[in-house]
Amino acid sequence: MVTFPNAKINIGLYITEKRADGFHNLESCFYPVGWCDILEILPDETLSFRSTGLDIPGNPESNLCLKAYHLLKQDFDIPPVSIHLHKVVPIGAGMGGGSADCAFTIKTLNELFLLHLSTEQMENYARKLGSDCAFFIQNRPQYCFGKGDEFANISVHLAGKYIVLVNPNIHISTAEAYSGVKPLKNEIDLQEVLQKPVNEWKNLVKNDFEKHLLPKYPIIENIKNQLYELGAAYASMTGSGSTVFGIFDEEIDTKTHFENYSIWQGKL
Repeated sequence: MVTFPNAKINIGLYITEKRADGFHNLESCFYPVGWCDILEILPDETLSFRSTGLDIPGNPESNLCLKAYHLLKQDFDIPPVSIHLHKVVPIGAGMGGGSADCAFTIKTLNELFLLHLSTEQMENYARKLGSDCAFFIQNRPQYCFGKGDEFANISVHLAGKYIVLVNPNIHISTAEAYSGVKPLKNEIDLQEVLQKPVNEWKNLVKNDFEKHLLPKYPIIENIKNQLYELGAAYASMTGSGSTVFGIFDEEIDTKTHFENYSIWQGKL
């Protein structure tokens, strides 16, 4: 079975509290976008994992796709599989690419071996593997809170808009991003603010990581400013960086502006 694990963006990201378990509570709107990896899972005589495309740092044996397989294997007598991940979504880019790969592995194994897991059950498995993972089970716009693994329905009116995602090929680890954060209670009702027209978000919807990461990586701020100069109704860094997105009313030509970066654009 071949699936296409897609990335997400954060529309607003507020780090509100340091938790007793070492994680942070946050508030954000997670929104799926079409920048995708390619994941193939086939029954096989032995369990194997290989990746192509972008280089994935670390030991392949600790890849989230394999962890997802082993997690389900604890509860179900599923046979070995060969997993081939073609990595396209940049790593350490704030788009949840690894989390999507993990969640899509769970969904694919559920379908491939007729495990009959409910959405809630798959989300609970995904939560054990990472804070963003559970989002990709339903894979639709959600208001996210807690560690980023609790959800409420949200209506964000972006149909017909275009998005441009620009990654400057900088890897920012989660640990680095959070090391500069000072948790503060969110002073706005994000769900309410996102009902306003997109061009009103600029001075209202923030990403708390920008405050300390933009001075450290001025290239990220330059990209954000360029997107506004090109006519973006709203632009922001997503997640803990380093990808920046811009939302536009119409498709734009990005080739001459971001030719040295990784870019994806499409209709929302």
